[in-house]
Amino acid sequence: MTGTTQLAETTTRRLLDRNAVYQLFFDRESDRLAEACCAMAARFRRGGRLLAIGRGAFATDAQHVAVEFIHPIIVGKRALPACDVSAMLDAPVEALVRADDIVMGFGPPGGDEHVATFLEAANDIGAMTFALPGSAGSYAVEEFSADAFQHQEMIEVLYHTLWETVHVFLEHDEVPTEAGDASFLYPFLSSGGQPAADLRHDVAQSIRMKVEDDARLRENVALEQSERIVEAAAAIAGKVREGGKLLIFGNGGSATDANDFAFDCVRPPAGMRPVPALSLSAEPAVLTAIANDVGIDAVFLRQLIAHFRSDDVVIGISSSGGSRNLLDCFEEARRRKLLSVALLGYDGGEVVKRSLADLPIVVRSSYIPRIQEVQASIYHVLRQCLEDLLYEE
Repeated sequence: MTGTTQLAETTTRRLLDRNAVYQLFFDRESDRLAEACCAMAARFRRGGRLLAIGRGAFATDAQHVAVEFIHPIIVGKRALPACDVSAMLDAPVEALVRADDIVMGFGPPGGDEHVATFLEAANDIGAMTFALPGSAGSYAVEEFSADAFQHQEMIEVLYHTLWETVHVFLEHDEVPTEAGDASFLYPFLSSGGQPAADLRHDVAQSIRMKVEDDARLRENVALEQSERIVEAAAAIAGKVREGGKLLIFGNGGSATDANDFAFDCVRPPAGMRPVPALSLSAEPAVLTAIANDVGIDAVFLRQLIAHFRSDDVVIGISSSGGSRNLLDCFEEARRRKLLSVALLGYDGGEVVKRSLADLPIVVRSSYIPRIQEVQASIYHVLRQCLEDLLYEE
């Protein structure tokens, strides 16, 4: 048995092992999460905001939850006030937080004392607090997995379900007959006049169904694409040995995943060693300057041209595989003969149709939150493969 075959089997196991952990967690937590969604909806109705905080790789979760709430991808859903305030973690809490707000704090499996202190002060003001993880808060969950990657993926599923289901409570009194574009997500909305307790029960069941969908997609990837993930890791490792770096990019929630993947490379969890990487989605000043002066299609391309070296690897993350700024980057990588890897959803979109990426890895789903959750598993196990290939030979 070759080393590559062994690593592919290890990758399959790493992906499949996640499902049992996540399903056990959400079987336990779904009822509490439904109650939390109901309470969040009440605060949004009163004018409350979602404020998210984290440090290091976990600041990318704060970025991700903020963009999901303020820019919902479900047709017809309202934008809810949310922002990432991680950069102001040391500011006086009373300058940032109001009593009706919701404050969500992210950290590693063992927690983050700085985030915990912020949450405690926010709680004293009257805000609703989420300790992810932590031992104190309106909703607190203590360490459930000591694996930093599994922990972060599980928390991403958690805040995606909060974002998806808070709209159920916001719209329950407003949608007496049909849920329209959301009906496939929330079939119980069409019942109208449903008692609150029954609604919370149905929301909890919906959360468990979302996790089951996640598990099926992750299993499909494990069984069908583990060899491709290892192939990508081996190709990347070869470039890193030659002095190359990873140039990672994506839009929206995928931008936060690009930022997270870059963090996982440069500042990995304890016990892992760094891999050179840069996220082209990380700097708002650069992105807005290029978008304003040149156009949104050039925000990654202009950076790629400035940063690339011949041994670098271009990695694009996208749910659709069709964004013009993503396609332009892959086209440029092809012209410059750079190795390219794509993490995609749906059927891979234009990236696959036009064979723009050397190594596409596709999560075959049409629903963005589930795609992103499984993509997080993919780039985390890809990072573990890099560790195995670069440092354990």
